[in-house]
Formats: sequence, structure tokens, C-alpha cells
Amino acid sequence: MHPLAVLPLMLLVAVPLGLVLAAVLFVAVTYNGLVTARNRFKNAFAQIDVQLKRRYDLIPNLVETAKGYLQHERVTLEEVVNARAAASAAAARAAANPADAGAMRDLLAAERTLGAGLGRMLAVAEAYPELKASQNMMLVMEELTTTENRVGFARQAFNDAVTLFNTRVQSFPTNLFAGMLGVTEAPLWKVDNDADRQAVKVSF
Repeated sequence: MHPLAVLPLMLLVAVPLGLVLAAVLFVAVTYNGLVTARNRFKNAFAQIDVQLKRRYDLIPNLVETAKGYLQHERVTLEEVVNARAAASAAAARAAANPADAGAMRDLLAAERTLGAGLGRMLAVAEAYPELKASQNMMLVMEELTTTENRVGFARQAFNDAVTLFNTRVQSFPTNLFAGMLGVTEAPLWKVDNDADRQAVKVSF
């Protein structure tokens, strides 16, 4: 067979094969890009988790210190202890999969409850000058203030990483394949009202 006669046959095979390889390469690059972006926001949430655990570890010290002074505020103290336990459990579930909107919603609700409980406890503590002057109380409050600031910075970094991931998921042509690959948008750490936007006030 003449070489020129073989050329159309080679093209007939090579062109479809090239298109298939290009499609496979595109899907691979797209998927790897999504995985990289997802890992970034998961790592960003891990930084939030570290600071939340630090705060959860400080709260028992705060309650223990206040207990001797707030003997008539047992209900308030128990609310904080229970809210801390619920928030800790919710944070563990969210840390296992920050892309789970339900887990993140539960964490935000638990954090809101904990923040309200801490706010009430510290408001009550205002009426006890000896408690405010306690060296241990001042040290715990200083640690909590530092931790709250770190949580805020970590939350911003997490939201930035999630926004980049979601933008990639929504962008053409990645959005054509994201659903097929089982990749969906991730939830931001966001609050629904202005009161919840304020960090827990841990100083007095």
C-alpha cells in the first residue's frame, strides 16, 4: 500500500485518540486543581480548629476561677459548661469534614450559644470586684482575648480559601465537570445577624 494511502487512515485513528487524551488530561488537571483548592480550605479550617480547642480548654479554667465568687450563679456557670461541651463536639464534627454544610451550621449554632453564655457570665462577673482583680482570672481573660483574635484571623483565612474554591467550582468549564466528579461548593463561616458578627467580649 502506498504511504500516502495510509495517511488518512492514521489521521482517522490519531485525531479521535488525541481528543480522548486531551479530554482525559483536562479532567485530570481540573480534578487535581479542585483537590488542591479543597485541601487549602480544609487546612485553613484546621487552623480555626486549633484555636477553638485552645478556647475550649481555657473555659473550664475560667468557670473554675469564677465558681468561688459566683456561688449564686450556678445556672449561668452550668450553661457555659454545657455550651462548651456542645461546641466542642460540633467542632469535632466540622473538623472531620468542613465541606459538610450541616456540620458547619451546627458548629455556628453551638458557637453562638457558647458566646451568649460567656457573655452572660462575664456580665454577671462585672458585679464582683474581687473576681475581676483575681490574678488567675486576669490571666485566663488575657489568654481568651488572644485566642478570640486568633479565631477571627483564622476564620477570615478560611473564608478566603473557601471563596477561591467555590469560585473555581462555579467557573466555566470546571463547573461542567465538578458535579460529575462529586465536587460541590463548600460553606463559608458566616453569621446571620449583626450581633453574632461581634467576637465574644472576654475582657472587663
